[in-house]
Amino acid sequence: MTTTTRFAPSPSGELHLGNARTALFNWLLARRDGGRFLLRIEDTDAERSKAEFTAQLKEDLQCLGLAWDGEIVEQSKRGDVYRQALDRLASVGRVYPCYCTPLEIEISRKTQLASGKPPRYAGTCRHLDENQRAAKIAEGRKPTLRFKVPDSGRVEFIDLVHGEQRFECADIGDFIVQRADGSAAFFFSNIVDDALSGVTVVLRGEDHLSNTPRQLMIAEALSLPAPAYGHISLITSADGSPLSKRHGAKSLKRLKQEGYLPLALVNHLFRLGHSTELHGLQSLDELARGFDPTHLVRSPARFDPVQLEVWQRDAVHRLTLDEACVWLGAHKPEQVADDAWRAFVQVVQANLILPADVTPWVQAIFGEEIELDDEGRSIITAAGNAFFEAAASAADEAGNDWKALSQRVKELTGKKGPELFKPLRYALTGQGHGPELAPLLALLTPERVRSRLARWSAAT
Repeated sequence: MTTTTRFAPSPSGELHLGNARTALFNWLLARRDGGRFLLRIEDTDAERSKAEFTAQLKEDLQCLGLAWDGEIVEQSKRGDVYRQALDRLASVGRVYPCYCTPLEIEISRKTQLASGKPPRYAGTCRHLDENQRAAKIAEGRKPTLRFKVPDSGRVEFIDLVHGEQRFECADIGDFIVQRADGSAAFFFSNIVDDALSGVTVVLRGEDHLSNTPRQLMIAEALSLPAPAYGHISLITSADGSPLSKRHGAKSLKRLKQEGYLPLALVNHLFRLGHSTELHGLQSLDELARGFDPTHLVRSPARFDPVQLEVWQRDAVHRLTLDEACVWLGAHKPEQVADDAWRAFVQVVQANLILPADVTPWVQAIFGEEIELDDEGRSIITAAGNAFFEAAASAADEAGNDWKALSQRVKELTGKKGPELFKPLRYALTGQGHGPELAPLLALLTPERVRSRLARWSAAT
């Protein structure tokens, strides 16, 4: 049987790390087995679903390199399919109209909890006769449609992550398969589309684990094949608390805008909740070959922004010069020629994590003035005017040749080590660390090197 997986997001917001990891794991499994990866948009909730979110999540998947197979299924266009399936359930007596209001259901739920019982639908409308139903309709109530769960028995299945699972039917309660507005509910449309699309494996968040017995009952009632399920651990913050914006949670769109590279993101997500012997930055194809559902762990996957930066640094190092120039393109000053920009990027690339990190180096090489932080001002003040008078004199001879310049300043001042290099670095670049000074100074004209040193001399 061909392995067929899917990613089925609801377009009610931007794609975040948790959903992106779900998409990645399903894509990797399909590619590992030479199977298919499908994309389905679960947009039956018209009030919350937005076209702009659908467009954005498709762009995000393409950016990550997670190409899908075949046409995209949009649930909002499959009303006839769901109605036919609901009619089949009605014909075998497995559904009934429910007229309970949200308030009535909430009161029932609180009453059950207060008496120590698990909250479940009490079956209030399950045995209404035609006259009672007509009375409810006369009150202006619009019914939902509920699936009739057996009074006894259990649903059993093997979860790919959590192992053997058992759910007592008596604890589940009748659930909604069609909303009051006539649209199909998640439990229902989700399993119907999985079956009709030939999905064989579903990897999804463990928050859906309790949904699975409901969906298996629907599949059985409709004589449809059900996929194998694996419910992956949720992503938490580094301290174990729920991942939130306060803990660094960002949408894929935001991460892309900040300059995080797709290769860094997929390598980081691959290791969140999935143990592996793979080391170092891997391509998507290499990740697919190394993906193993049996290595999905049950414990929460902790997101560490620092670890993401490690993968990002590795991914930046792997960029070709042409790719790096494109990545940094938004920071290129208009007046800078392409050749000069390429030479600059080649020097600074290894010292960058995000595109914004290039800003001080753009200023250092292409700007007129050098701004110093407190440490820089302190170091230059400690070096003294005489030091920079000697340095400016050395620049008359050495120009922008760092080796010759530093050697001559050493001879003239007797300084060495940090007392020599730190004030020179700050005076020339405004930064206390960064790329090697030899290639960096080669980007400056001899006149500019001397001018920056002379700024701090007694002569100025």
